[in-house]
Amino acid sequence: MANALHAGGPPPAGLSADEKHAWDQLDFFYKHGLGYAQEMMNRPQTLYAIEDSPVGLAAWMLDHDARSYELIARVFDGRSEGLTRDDVLDNVTLYWLTRTAVSSARLYWESKLAFFAPKHVAIPVAVSAFPDELYQAPRSWTEQAYPKLVYYNKLDRGGHFAAWEQPELLAKELRAAFASLR
Repeated sequence: MANALHAGGPPPAGLSADEKHAWDQLDFFYKHGLGYAQEMMNRPQTLYAIEDSPVGLAAWMLDHDARSYELIARVFDGRSEGLTRDDVLDNVTLYWLTRTAVSSARLYWESKLAFFAPKHVAIPVAVSAFPDELYQAPRSWTEQAYPKLVYYNKLDRGGHFAAWEQPELLAKELRAAFASLR
């Protein structure tokens, strides 16, 4: 299925509504957002330019993907859900002062696995599926990727930066996810 998606093929027949929604999100990512990840995978040294300018760093961080940008930018439009202006400035400042913008991208450089392919992780796994993530993983695909899935929850808010924009919700998810492992 990943090959069909990556090649721009049509979705397979028989997808559930959740699977079709995830397919559409991934299709959009492969057509419009993969370049961001490929830059970090293939040419991470190019990113050193963002460590020369706090404005350049902020632009790189805020323009991560279209939906994340909308979620972050809403605070500058006067809406109060999620992040505050101080949250945005604090996060950019943390990366700037610690000079960790480039090292935070090493995950992309070091991973040699297909980007969204099932990883078949054999340890207990918990998944919180946030709707504004690059794609909201449907339970059926999650179960295929993680045979020892101990927790799955489809949420109604949160995105790629859920820990940053919805910290209380993420903390609640972590407590629920690992309660069965105590």
